[in-house]
Amino acid sequence: MATEIKAPVFPESVADGTIATWHKKVGEPVSRDEVICDIETDKVVLEVVAPADGSLVAIVKDEGDTVLSDEVIAQFEAGAVSAAAPEAAAPAEAAPAASAPTAASTQPVDQNQAPAVRKALSETGINAADVQGTGRGGRITKEDVANHKPAASVQPLSVAVGERIEKRVPMTRLRKRVAERLLAATQQTAMLTTFNEVNMKPIMEMRKQYKDAFEKRHGARLGFMSFFVKAATEALKRYPAVNASIDGDDIVYHGFYDIGVAVSSDRGLVVPILRDTDRMNYAEVESGIAAYAGKAREGKLSIEEMTGGTFTITNGGTFGSLLSTPILNQPQTAILGMHKIQERPMAVNGQVEILPMMYLALSYDHRLIDGKEAVGFLVTIKELLEEPAKLILDL
Repeated sequence: MATEIKAPVFPESVADGTIATWHKKVGEPVSRDEVICDIETDKVVLEVVAPADGSLVAIVKDEGDTVLSDEVIAQFEAGAVSAAAPEAAAPAEAAPAASAPTAASTQPVDQNQAPAVRKALSETGINAADVQGTGRGGRITKEDVANHKPAASVQPLSVAVGERIEKRVPMTRLRKRVAERLLAATQQTAMLTTFNEVNMKPIMEMRKQYKDAFEKRHGARLGFMSFFVKAATEALKRYPAVNASIDGDDIVYHGFYDIGVAVSSDRGLVVPILRDTDRMNYAEVESGIAAYAGKAREGKLSIEEMTGGTFTITNGGTFGSLLSTPILNQPQTAILGMHKIQERPMAVNGQVEILPMMYLALSYDHRLIDGKEAVGFLVTIKELLEEPAKLILDL
């Protein structure tokens, strides 16, 4: 007897999702708890697993379809493999001799591919063997087909010399959501950015001296982010408005410190949250960031891990950015931007020294945070980073 497979119950912050990939076709054997489908929301990719050993007997929602929370997406039959498996593709020699086969019709059909992928391959005439799959287990997705560029040696010249080529690719749900949030932040806040610079030499020397012992003791690599997270946490304690948010006509002052760390993934920008950073040591911060980075690359971040946050740190320096104006992550009222460390000549006690300097940027909502507070907050971070002993000694 067939049972319904439904989409997960989405949190209140997620309205709907999109079927990203079907990993199993109708009639294909599947084991209990094996992933059969990925649903992409504007925050994370959710996995739908098989409720028991058996097979799919019908796919209700195809790839690209929008699904609501707890909506039926497929029919499943436990036990023996369903007899409703798709018929094998007809061999090429069975095609009518009266008409020449098209490029699409001569492509072999792989029934392990999702229906939308098979359709895209058929319509474009692209051979599946030539497409590099980026889905789970190397499977081909619709985006892989759309982004595939045939080799120049075998691609027929179908455009005039000098004609410019363009392609249209739909935005992912995450990319659209990021765009909406960034646009809303620029339109709904009185955003302003203040800058400063920090001498990274003290931290670099401390890191060089202790990184091996730190990794041996804690099993985590000592980077720069833990220093910035701890410095920001201390600065937030001194300037509560920077750790606050605006809710309608109310100001909400948070008595905890949940710092989001912006991470770039293949799907777009995500911001997992480090909870209670005032209670975390440096090793816990570094381990937490490393774990989140790994989950982001694999698309394994949960909605809970990206929900909330009272302050955000983003590091454009990993990509070589020297200076930028980060955009607020609403409803937060401030975001700290780190940048590339670059040696520059600096005046020190009347002498010119070459020092590893980093520009810092603090974007903030001027409706809540005054310029004096914003500058004081950024100067506090600068001072704590240039004298890291103050962080360790809580001075």
